Formats: sequence, C-alpha cells, structure tokens
Amino acid sequence: MELLSARALTSTLRFTADLAKSVGDRIAKNAVRQIRVSFKGEVDLVTQFDKQAQDLIVNAMTEEYPEYGVLSEENVSTGKGRPVRWIVDPLDGTTNFAHGLPIWAISIALEVEKAVVLGVVYDPTRKEIFTAIINRGARLNGRRIYVSTTRKIGHSLLVTGFPYDIRRTKNNNLRQFGAFAVRARAVRRLGSAALDLCYTACGRFDGYWELKLSPWDQAAGSLILREAGGRVTDFAGRKFSIYGDEVLGTNGLIHGQMMSVLKRRRG
Repeated sequence: MELLSARALTSTLRFTADLAKSVGDRIAKNAVRQIRVSFKGEVDLVTQFDKQAQDLIVNAMTEEYPEYGVLSEENVSTGKGRPVRWIVDPLDGTTNFAHGLPIWAISIALEVEKAVVLGVVYDPTRKEIFTAIINRGARLNGRRIYVSTTRKIGHSLLVTGFPYDIRRTKNNNLRQFGAFAVRARAVRRLGSAALDLCYTACGRFDGYWELKLSPWDQAAGSLILREAGGRVTDFAGRKFSIYGDEVLGTNGLIHGQMMSVLKRRRG
C-alpha cells in the first residue's frame, strides 16, 4: 500500500502535526471564554470545545484524505470497514480543561489494517508535540526521545488514571493504585492518558497502567511509547490492543515487576 511508503508516511505525519498544532492553539486561545460543560456520565464531561476541535480536525482530514475512515470520541465513526482510518481524541483531558487545569492534549493516530502506524499528541499549553511513525522512532518537538533507565519499581515514578464508572464498580483501579503507592517512589494521576503514555515515552515517568480506556485515548500514545523503546502490553503481558480493556506501558525494565503487582491486585 502506498500509504506505508516512507515518503507517504512522512508527508502524512507533517499534515497531522500541523493540524494538531493549529487546532490545539486555536482551542487554547478561545478557552479564555466561558466553557460550557455537559455530562456524558456521572463524571464524564464534554465541553463545546471538544466538539469544535473535532469538527475542525475531522473536516480537514476528510478534505485531505477522503478515502480514509474516521473514529473519533464525540460520536464520529465513518468509513467502517475501510483498511485505513484516523483515530482521534479531539481533547484528551476534558475534565482538566473544564476546570482550567493546563493538562490536556489533542491525540491523533492513523490505523492501517488494524495496526497503528502513525501517532501525534499535541499539548498546546506547553507547546509540546510528540510524534512517531512505526519503526522510525519517537520524537518530542522534532528531537528523538527514549524511555527511562530505571530498573527498580521502588525507584520509579508511576502514573495512572481511573475509569469513568469508578463509583459503580469494584473494578476501578483503586486496589492497584494502593498497591503501587506503597511500592513505587511515587504515583501520579494527571487526567490525560495520551500525555501519560507520552511522558513515559520521554522518561518523565517510568511506568503507566490503566483500564477501561477507549481506542482514541491510547492509539497515538501507545505507538509513541513503543517507538521510544518502551514496552506496551495488557496487565498479563499479552499483546496490547487499543480495543482492549487494559494497558501497561513501561520503560521495559520494570515491566515484569509491575505485572507482578497487577496480578496480585486484580479487581
């Protein structure tokens, strides 16, 4: 497929990165206006800027690549069954965004025949753009990035998140959080899965785990982490899928140690 050529992927990455920057900067500038919040669930928020960002991204993608499908968080799914499609989170970290907490990002991935081959995560508040093309490494603002060299979980800084149904189910990550909190140097919860994965990719975190994510939460970030030299699996070490219920992403060196903790603290 022509899309898989080095030249085609480079061109597509440039388009995607430029689009993420343009939309992200526009949303960040406009966010000084009153943010209107509505609820998709008890703690699952959406703002008018989620929809605005999605419209800008999807319209540009459809115009530039009309043959590709699109899967996006805010109820957009087109071109079902097509071998190539975009996977978009137009505003990852909506709760942070709605509260004025500057930890949110735009996440865009390209999936070809069920494999993610390109990923872009842009943080407008820090002007940081993480990018990756399959088998060609990961970058932050154009410079190669690599995972940390921490070898012991006791020396590690970890990050996680909690599912939106935390109030209604026992499978809510609280037991795992407690288990890691007494074993790691520290555990953080930022509120953006895309940035959690990217921060692990560039060595700011040593490991990350979460459950019940959607494809758009983790598609781009998981590729960026792998391309930075990290390891990404489910909690049991099986092959990772962006459509699965579990993600464990680490520098690779503490992966087994984290798997052991998760195995003992399931549920």
